[in-house]
Amino acid sequence: METDAPGTVLKRERVRDYVLELIESRRAGDGIPSERALCALLGVSRPTLRAAVDELVAAGLLVRQHGRGMFVAPAKITQELVSERATLTVPQAAGAWSSRLLEFTTVAAGARVGRRLGMSPSGLIVYVARLRLVDGTPMAVEHLHLRADLVPGLTAGELETGDLYAHLRERHGVRVHEATQTIEPTVVTRSEARHLDVPDLSPALLFERLTTDTAGRPVEYVHSLYRGDRYRIVSRLTLGPAAAPDPAPDPSAAHHPGIPPGDFTCGDPVTAATLGGDVQDTPDPQEP
Repeated sequence: METDAPGTVLKRERVRDYVLELIESRRAGDGIPSERALCALLGVSRPTLRAAVDELVAAGLLVRQHGRGMFVAPAKITQELVSERATLTVPQAAGAWSSRLLEFTTVAAGARVGRRLGMSPSGLIVYVARLRLVDGTPMAVEHLHLRADLVPGLTAGELETGDLYAHLRERHGVRVHEATQTIEPTVVTRSEARHLDVPDLSPALLFERLTTDTAGRPVEYVHSLYRGDRYRIVSRLTLGPAAAPDPAPDPSAAHHPGIPPGDFTCGDPVTAATLGGDVQDTPDPQEP
C-alpha cells in the first residue's frame, strides 16, 4: 500500500483546520481566498491544499464555482433524534478491530481544535492519525486530538492495541463520561483512498466527536472517515415507554469504532454499526 511521506497527514490536517476556520467565520455565500493565495499563506503545495479543499467540497461545506472561486456552502438541515431514556448502551460492531499508526506527534492546538477542547490555540495537543482495520482489512482513517496535559507519557502501544479509553482510565486517570457525535456522508480524498484501498471519491461516512470526562473537561476531539461500502449505521428508536428499564451496561464491554464506549451515557438513539451483510440483532462484542 502506498503511504504518505512523514508529516503529510498532519500538514493536510492543519490546512483543513485553517479552511474550516475560514468557513466558520463567514456566512453562506461568502468567498474564501483562492487556492494560490492559500498555498502562499500556508506554505503548502497545491496538491496538499487541493486535497483538503476537495474534502470540504465533498462534505458540502464549500462550493466551487467555475471561473469565480470558492464559496461557503449553505447551512445543512439538521434533524436531532433524542431518546427519553437516560442511559443507552451500544451494540458492538462485528470483526476483529486493530489499529496502525500513520502519525503520532505533539503540536499546538490551533484556533479551531483549541476552541473545541477549551484551551489556548498555543496549548499542546497529542495529534494521532491511525488506520483502523477489521480482520486485517482497512476500514477507517481516524484523526485524534487529545489534550497533552491529560495524557503525559501516552505511548504508541496504547494507540495501536487495546481500548484507548481503557488506557486513558487505567494509565492516565482520565475517565470519559459522555460525547457529542455527528455522522455525515462524504467521499474519500486521493490520500484516504490509498490508505483504505478503495477508488478515489468512493463514498464514506464522516464521524466527528467531542468527548468529555466526568469533570466535564473536553478530553478528545476526533474526526474519522469510514468506508461507505463496508460500514453502515442502524438506529433503533424507542417510540413509546419501555415495559421495563434496561439493565445497567456492562463496564467491561469493549466499545466499537465510531461510537463511544460503554462508559458513556448518551442522549442519542441506540446505534448499531454493521459491516456488510444483514443487520445483526446482537452483534458480538469485539476489542477495537
